[in-house]
Amino acid sequence: MKTKNLVLMALLVAVGATLYLVIPPINGGMKIDFMLTMMFIGIILFPNTRDVFLLAVTTGILSGLFSTFPGGFVPNVIDKFVTAYIVLLLINLLKSHKTSLIPTTIIVGIGTTISGSVFLGAAIIVAGANIPFSLLFVTVVLPAIIINSVAFVIIYPIITKLVARSKFDTSLSHA
Repeated sequence: MKTKNLVLMALLVAVGATLYLVIPPINGGMKIDFMLTMMFIGIILFPNTRDVFLLAVTTGILSGLFSTFPGGFVPNVIDKFVTAYIVLLLINLLKSHKTSLIPTTIIVGIGTTISGSVFLGAAIIVAGANIPFSLLFVTVVLPAIIINSVAFVIIYPIITKLVARSKFDTSLSHA
């Protein structure tokens, strides 16, 4: 594992955490998880289990620490691990299209759906949340899918251009 790749992953997570902290909450205090978007970009850049594990741990813990959902720490950690490895599987299935914006944006939408569903399910089970799953899904997860996909469409091309100019050893430099 190269130190500069770790630095890039840390920067992605830090940007996601910063965005998460400065974006105002929607629908009763829930926030869109931009660390998720940055985690997806990290998985696209470094599609191997070791790097995905590091991304899942860091984004899960930071999302949990910053969560505004009551008892949201454990559900955040669970959701990031499940989502990270499912997205890794999807990225590996679409290896030939990982540089294309449309398939990767679809994966981000699917990943956000999985993340929101796993988070809400875990929150209901672990934290004992008594808000209906469907209500939270419609009011928080659906807007998050749209916002994360739009954010990805804006951020991903910028990061790919920066990575192309640098000497980072990513999956995009081998594409």
